[in-house]
Amino acid sequence: MSSIGKSIYRVDGVEKVTGTALYVYDMELPGMLYAKLVRSTEQHARIIRIDVSKALSIPGVVAVVTGKDLAGYRVGIYVSDRPLLAEDKVRFYGEPVAAVIAENEEAAERAAELVEVEYDPLPAIFDVEEAIKPTAPLIHDLGKYNYYKGYINPVPGTNIANKFILRRGDVNSAFLRDSVKVVEAQFTEDMMNHVYMEPISVIARWLPNNIVEIWTSAQSPFAVRYLTAKALHLPESNIVVHVPYVGGGFGGKAGVNFEPLVAMLSKVVQGRPVKLSFTREENFFVAPSKVGVKAWAKLGVNEDGKILAFQAKYLVDSGGYADYAVNVGRTMGYIGASVYYVPNILVESYTVYTNKPYATAFRGFGILEAHWVIERIIDIAAQKLGIDPLTFRLKNIVRPGLTLSTGQPVTKDSGDLERCLKLAAELIDLNKVDKPKDPYIFRGKGIAASIKGPSVPPNNAAQAFVRLNEDGTIDVSVGTTEIGQGTLTGLAQLVAEEFGVPIEKIKINIIKDTSTSAYTWQTVGSRSLYYDGNALLAAIRDVKAQIRSIASKIFNVEAEEIEIKDGKVFPKTEPNEYVTLSEIAMGYTLPNGNVIGGPILGRGYFVKSDLTYLDENGQGIPFPFFTFGAHAVEIEVDVLTGKIKVLKYVGVFDVGKVVNPKLLEGQIIGGAIMGISYALYERLKFDNGVLVNPNLIDYKVIRSDEIPQDIISIALENPEPSGPYGVRGIGENTMLGVAAAIGNAVYNAIKVNLYELPMTPERVWRAIREQRPELLEG
Repeated sequence: MSSIGKSIYRVDGVEKVTGTALYVYDMELPGMLYAKLVRSTEQHARIIRIDVSKALSIPGVVAVVTGKDLAGYRVGIYVSDRPLLAEDKVRFYGEPVAAVIAENEEAAERAAELVEVEYDPLPAIFDVEEAIKPTAPLIHDLGKYNYYKGYINPVPGTNIANKFILRRGDVNSAFLRDSVKVVEAQFTEDMMNHVYMEPISVIARWLPNNIVEIWTSAQSPFAVRYLTAKALHLPESNIVVHVPYVGGGFGGKAGVNFEPLVAMLSKVVQGRPVKLSFTREENFFVAPSKVGVKAWAKLGVNEDGKILAFQAKYLVDSGGYADYAVNVGRTMGYIGASVYYVPNILVESYTVYTNKPYATAFRGFGILEAHWVIERIIDIAAQKLGIDPLTFRLKNIVRPGLTLSTGQPVTKDSGDLERCLKLAAELIDLNKVDKPKDPYIFRGKGIAASIKGPSVPPNNAAQAFVRLNEDGTIDVSVGTTEIGQGTLTGLAQLVAEEFGVPIEKIKINIIKDTSTSAYTWQTVGSRSLYYDGNALLAAIRDVKAQIRSIASKIFNVEAEEIEIKDGKVFPKTEPNEYVTLSEIAMGYTLPNGNVIGGPILGRGYFVKSDLTYLDENGQGIPFPFFTFGAHAVEIEVDVLTGKIKVLKYVGVFDVGKVVNPKLLEGQIIGGAIMGISYALYERLKFDNGVLVNPNLIDYKVIRSDEIPQDIISIALENPEPSGPYGVRGIGENTMLGVAAAIGNAVYNAIKVNLYELPMTPERVWRAIREQRPELLEG
């Protein structure tokens, strides 16, 4: 192949490395005003009074807007529960209660500090177990909200924003009658921040004809358009969303964030453009973060080491609003037993409101959190049975002819999970562990499997446009955004391959505009290369049909006799008689002046038609595809300090087809590093619901000297029949099993089991004291 499988430079690379890429933060519009938010100083309280008089006295202040001014407008991707500004009460510390609009940021910031808010405190809940008790104070009245019916199931009269049940077989009988060994464990995961490089920034202007223009740092422009229109009671055609370069997302910029609010602020000031840009600290307090989780898991195994039953209960902390968190909880439920075939399953997942900052999607959402639980309980079961962890996994993984927990079939085309696991174990040399010289340093190795499919509604779709130009270049429009994952480069390679032209000839739209760009549902879930790629191939087929129709008349042959190759169009029998793509792009002019055809523009779309909603037992076909992977690590544990150091990481994934080897390697390395950071360092710390580490000094993220020196990335290629050129999505899978592999390696090193994420030195040290105190003796 000329382009597929080649390590081509990123199409967005030059602008980024030269500093010429334009982000929303960089943008200014004529007459632009600036907004700053007034944040709640209470965790849960009724708003008695907001006094804005002092703020209005600051020179340059144009307006101060409160929740009462915007009453009746609510936003949410799955549950419309979030007001643009808090109206009757606040539900977390830092929730926006007012917005100051001024001629400059300094005036807006100064005035925001002068807004006085009087609160009547209410009982606050910060723990999901407390929040689900019948006596718990209600954070929301769920009966009055609109929600995605058939997909999300809130429980009115409680703090449960979504309830999901996956059920297969009879777990009680399998545990009581058939299992020779039953293991149980409890797990927790703290909330964490996305730490994308570019904090949220939005500009909006409300034009006189009720057309709303929005410039935003967002992952999914069409989701912003749809949800903003829904929140503001406008037709979608009235909302135009522009997305320039985006400085990362990791799920934190999926759905909709503050775009509807900024649009309404512009309306308040008679349509002048308004800009809201967060500092890093503001982003920590106000923007959504990753969910927290409490989990209980139970596994039953027979005498042959086959898993007979799996039961889990997840309490997902969504914070003050449901946002994307309800889908996170839902996905945790239907991933079921992950890559393991278990005939008897019961998984309960509850997404629960608390008085913490609200949560949203995070890389691999739901499936990420579940992997920590599942891959740890698998290892713990292997420990209790005295079975090698790899052997135990291989005995129980899904294979062709079996099904995932939802009943979705696994076929020979689904990928080679067994090979992923065996190769990862081989490359980490799983059963050989060297002993360091320091008596307080122990080494261990661990392994974990992973599976990832897009968590999407069945009707999610993608569209693509392809246009030929007079100079032989090809314009490509897709809806997916470039947030650092490299998808647009891969899509450009598909086009270059199809037409046999150099990648430099492909001009793909990096900057998105919902009024002109092709549509895609969202840039989430590792779906883009698959969905937008398939839509792009459909558009290319349309273009080629037009080319063949024109060329058949030029060469007086049937259309099916026309070949398109290396940028040329010719009859198959006469390859030396050809016209170029540039000559045919606008139609073809004959010597006598007659014109055949006209400007060539192709369109295509893709919908996976065989997906289904899940039934009342969580059974159905939720994944358009799924990708298998395996993660293996070598670690050191200092038992005196509790510090874990990852020495080596191996990631093996069946990607179907490698489009760009260097981009894939970058994804695997990046996912491994992010997975280590998630496993060992990152957590939002709260004191009675107040975030106490809202900055990158107190919020710990992996540093360069903590990255393993040895990271090995391996891609297997067993093509996915429904994927473009056989590809599967890979972006999220690369971090899914990292944390569990590290936890498993810790047990391998010191025979201590860890149940909490992140595995901080303090938590490791305490676990050693509880389980192996002799390790701390001289």
